[in-house]
Amino acid sequence: MLARRIRESTGGELDDSAILAVAEATGAPADYVRLAIQAMPVEKSDTPFDRVRNAFLAFDHDMRRYAMAGVLSTVIGLLVTLANLFGDDSGLGWTLAILLILGAVWNCAVARSIKAAMLAGTIVGGLSFLMVTVFTFLMGLFPAIPSNGPDAGFILLFIGVGAVGGLLSNVFGGVLRRKLGLRDPALERQQLLHQLLEIQDRLKSDEKFVTFLSVDIVGSTRLKAESDPLSIEFTFNEYHKFVESIAYRHGGRVHSTAGDGVTVAFDEPQHAYAAGRSLMAGLFEFNAFRNRIGKPIELRGGLHTGSVLAPGQDIKSVNFAHVIDIAAHMQKTAPVGCLAVSDATATYIPGGKSVIGSEVVETQNVRGTIWRPKSKVTPQAVVS
Repeated sequence: MLARRIRESTGGELDDSAILAVAEATGAPADYVRLAIQAMPVEKSDTPFDRVRNAFLAFDHDMRRYAMAGVLSTVIGLLVTLANLFGDDSGLGWTLAILLILGAVWNCAVARSIKAAMLAGTIVGGLSFLMVTVFTFLMGLFPAIPSNGPDAGFILLFIGVGAVGGLLSNVFGGVLRRKLGLRDPALERQQLLHQLLEIQDRLKSDEKFVTFLSVDIVGSTRLKAESDPLSIEFTFNEYHKFVESIAYRHGGRVHSTAGDGVTVAFDEPQHAYAAGRSLMAGLFEFNAFRNRIGKPIELRGGLHTGSVLAPGQDIKSVNFAHVIDIAAHMQKTAPVGCLAVSDATATYIPGGKSVIGSEVVETQNVRGTIWRPKSKVTPQAVVS
């Protein structure tokens, strides 16, 4: 299906790079892709030239070199035969033959391996000699046309010259490309692909599965405006210590703080869920003994789980991650004193969403469940 879409978008033309791209994208062998392409009907290739061209592009790179060598050899043999039998005072026949020989040299020079270049050169040398003898024989069927073909023993010389010529063309062609700063596009593509895979492997080695707990004080701006600055500073410092101690107790570590908001990272989703519940349930003790504002602090939290790229497995080096953003959005949907637990986190909680609660929220196309404490203790009850 992918090959068909590419073929339709390119007007029925599918070159070797496109075939390799389909193979890389689907994981199918390149030869299998070529067979599938050959079996596909071609709606937009109506002319014989288009059909021949698409059939040629369906070959792998080495087979194209051999096919091109065969075509060039046939035409070279025909031109040489006509020039010998009818005379070539203008030099047109031999000029065209020399140009085609240069094309054969180029065909060998761009081969991907020396073996393929030598085989292509062998085809040019041997087949061109064979074509001269065949065309000379056919012309000899007409009595009015004098025919005198080459000595059959020379075919071995032509084969040897072709093989050596293909070898030298490929070697010197590679040296010339390197000196001119030109590289084989297919080879460069493969090298870039290997580099890409190496980079992906390195990045995946830094991939870390983590759960983020985002906690925020409700109405903090109003609290700061209505309270003494020194009391605010003391209380908020104690609040950060309070969150950090509960996070540490459940195997987490503070990832970042921004004013009254705190983001905590956990390796295990169930530990993050337990820490969030402890924060909400233990807030009454904080308000009773460590709050100097005079008004109780209320929290809401959000949990989300996913994979992040943490260089060196250091979670604090992660500053921009979709998982953190979703945890923050979840926190904003939670009612006061409650946790919003995303479905991605709830999957790892024993009992799943059913043990968390029945209220459902959704943000950024992510669904979550609200956890509410079963009872609420006031600071005044603790103090009294």
